[in-house]
Amino acid sequence: MIEGLTPGQTQALTRINVGASALSFAGSFFIALCYVFFKDLRSFPFKLVFYLSLSDMFCSLFNLLGNPGEGLLCYAQGYSTQFFSVASFLWTTTIAFTLHRTVVKHKVDVEGFGLYFHGYVWGTSLIMTVIPLIGNDYGPAGAWCWVRTETTAGKVLRFMTFYMPLWGAILFNGTVYFQVIRMLNHATRMAAVMSDRQRQVQSKVDMKAMNRWGYYPLILIGSWTFGTINRIHAFVEPHHHLFWLYCLDIGTASLMGLFNSIAYGFNASVRRSLEERLDLLWPEKYRWWQPGLAKLDENTGEGEMVPIIASSEGS
Repeated sequence: MIEGLTPGQTQALTRINVGASALSFAGSFFIALCYVFFKDLRSFPFKLVFYLSLSDMFCSLFNLLGNPGEGLLCYAQGYSTQFFSVASFLWTTTIAFTLHRTVVKHKVDVEGFGLYFHGYVWGTSLIMTVIPLIGNDYGPAGAWCWVRTETTAGKVLRFMTFYMPLWGAILFNGTVYFQVIRMLNHATRMAAVMSDRQRQVQSKVDMKAMNRWGYYPLILIGSWTFGTINRIHAFVEPHHHLFWLYCLDIGTASLMGLFNSIAYGFNASVRRSLEERLDLLWPEKYRWWQPGLAKLDENTGEGEMVPIIASSEGS
């Protein structure tokens, strides 16, 4: 039980965690299935999305254990929460890096970084998971199992091994997307000055993509802002916990997998692949879903990451 909260409040937090994690697991599992079954989606950018979804999926899976208390399941939940949560937001930095190297640096060698990405993400996640293990700081953390915060050392470890890398990733992603958007705006102005109709059209397509991808750093911010505030408050006021802040903390953090699956996975490419598969299974007169999907594709156009990379490779 979390100190300062009633048993009923602690149980409510556990239920919020389990419910939100179930939604995240479903969304991440759907994206992983799309990658496995739709071969036309297996581009390098979507491969990064696939690994992001796997991280979210396994993190959510262990959160479905609820509050296992002491024992092996508790330690398994604590290790997996730390490892796969860190891996999740690190995979977003590889996506940002890929976009920056392709659009800003005009490099076409991004696929060659695949092994480096795996070493960076899984290696860093392992290190951030092992550090609290050295001091035996995993265990019951209130309504779930994670790095324990009964001691000052445990609180410091959470900041060092989780929140510092997290906000480093947020800062990196935000900087990258700012640079990419600034460059695309410059390209749009140059195309207008040169009266280059083709470049103007391409610039609009690229900006539409960035209008979509530019929201992705907000996922990390939105998912972990309340968690960061809650940890700071708990550090400053260790004996005065706010139940409503815990609810926002757990609710938004546990939904990160769902947010990622919507932002990274439910794009025009995925919808087209789903539509093609559904067309093979249902007769035309029963295709009530098709107008809706067509409208979505019309609104988004080619506003995805893959067309941006393709256009940069061709320039």
